[in-house]
Amino acid sequence: MKYPKIPLAQTIVALCKAKGIKHIVISPGSRNAPLTIGFTHDSFFKCYSIVDERCAAFFALGIAQNIQYPVALVCTSGSALLNYFPAIAEAFYSNIPLVVLSADRPKHLVDIGDGQTINQKQVYGSHVLQATNLKLDLNESQYELTDEIPIMKSIENKLEKFLGLQQSILEENSIKINRTLNKAIIDFGPVHINIPFSEPLYDTLEQPSVNPKDIKPEINVKKTNTEDLNQLVNIWNSAKRKLVLVGVNLPNTIHQQWLDVLANDDSVIVFTETTSNLYHNEFFPSIDQIIAPLSEDQFKSLQPDVLLTFGGMVISKKVKAFLRAFQPKHHWHSDPKKANDTFFCLSKHLIGNTNTFLEQFLPKTKSIPSSYKPFWKSVRNHRLVKHSEYLNTIDYSDFKVFGIILKSIPNNYILQVGNSSAIRYLQLFSLNNTLNVFCNRGTSGIDGSTSTAIGYASVSKQPVIFITGDLSFFYDSNALWNNDIPNSFRIIIINNQGGGIFRILPGHKNSENFDTYFETKHQLTAENLCKMYGIDYLSAKNLNQLSDTITDFYTDNDKPKLLEIFTPSTLNDEVLLNYFKFIA
Repeated sequence: MKYPKIPLAQTIVALCKAKGIKHIVISPGSRNAPLTIGFTHDSFFKCYSIVDERCAAFFALGIAQNIQYPVALVCTSGSALLNYFPAIAEAFYSNIPLVVLSADRPKHLVDIGDGQTINQKQVYGSHVLQATNLKLDLNESQYELTDEIPIMKSIENKLEKFLGLQQSILEENSIKINRTLNKAIIDFGPVHINIPFSEPLYDTLEQPSVNPKDIKPEINVKKTNTEDLNQLVNIWNSAKRKLVLVGVNLPNTIHQQWLDVLANDDSVIVFTETTSNLYHNEFFPSIDQIIAPLSEDQFKSLQPDVLLTFGGMVISKKVKAFLRAFQPKHHWHSDPKKANDTFFCLSKHLIGNTNTFLEQFLPKTKSIPSSYKPFWKSVRNHRLVKHSEYLNTIDYSDFKVFGIILKSIPNNYILQVGNSSAIRYLQLFSLNNTLNVFCNRGTSGIDGSTSTAIGYASVSKQPVIFITGDLSFFYDSNALWNNDIPNSFRIIIINNQGGGIFRILPGHKNSENFDTYFETKHQLTAENLCKMYGIDYLSAKNLNQLSDTITDFYTDNDKPKLLEIFTPSTLNDEVLLNYFKFIA
């Protein structure tokens, strides 16, 4: 087995291994060679090679999203680590653990005009949980050059001084690495370790020269204290209108018995977003379907006394506008880390695991008579009937296509969704309750959705399907430059030749300025990309073609498959806006 000769590289690899950080996404470079040698020569690690650092970072994010444990990114110096930034920001706001291991030049070579060099310290600012800059290992040649160590006359004293300083540096670096890796493990988020290496970079050893100590993370379980809990119970039990709103939420994190308690209380409405991964016959998915057509008086009757939220970001702009205009008396948010004051009325941050809170809280509450849920349940049922009627009346369009493809997805798939219009269309449909849904809603960008989906699929035991719009797909097309795409992976592109969501928003449409700078009209297709990357390509331009291709799309194959569905670019906004009038 080979080890990098540089002790600092050995230390990082050894501590990643000790902490079970198994998945390592490497982008090629020279300065990061010591890390690449260390990780790729140890069979414990599963290493991936991805050239485009932006894609690499989102790919790693997809893996971490799946395994719920840190994934490491390894890159060379210079602009390489800047390309990680979009995924780092997404990981920060989505609570996904990533470890950036950026190789750097020695301090005396930074900001002197040396090639492939930038100031890498603290480069991610407030978008990482912790940023650590390690010290350069010493060697004899550096010992003569460094300003920090006076030249000794005595060789014996010089050697003793050198060995003492090097041991001190090793110990300090080891503590910093331990602390930073533990931060990613405990607090679920991105961290950055910046690592200076001096040449030679490619030398190896047959045996390691260091044995760093693994400092175990300290995990503290936080629970709501009894006094606070009793106060919350009293407020809850006296309120006749309680609204529970669930944002981005991992599957199977809330026990069914607590969902049942909420579902069986007529004074409680549970609004679930597509990304909440919560299903119950008594819950209210498709939030916009419920509230978009409401009048001001109806909004007042929906206004809750108590709002309990948990999960991550909320997609629905309409529910945000509703709760900001018709604020509850009490807004509590349950989360281990943070509570966003999304509706400008946050009164309590319930710090800790949401399932643990519900386990403490709900047995103390009581179901009270109320017309709150029964009334809105009748509204929901009416909307569902009108929804089905509308689908049967409309022409071929994005809305029609989403209705067809969502019904076509087989049971037990993982559904990854692109941002912008794709995830918003999904919000209007009731999904198969065997599906688990993921979308990069931390920053809501279109930039890395394909890479994230592929990263998730690369370690998934279930088949993964990715539904995306055309601009998002082409923006991240380098995601397909990847040797780890499983044959079961499926992509559906809704190609309406531009950013169709901008037609739904207020503004001047059908002008040259709008077409070029907002909608960004184009005539691109994915067919030649599929040929280049070895992906089976299918397409459909009408309902008959879609019906003919959709079944074959899911059959087993020795390659991944992509289905590109072309829809009209100018009809979709009208169909969607008329939908909310029709279901009122």
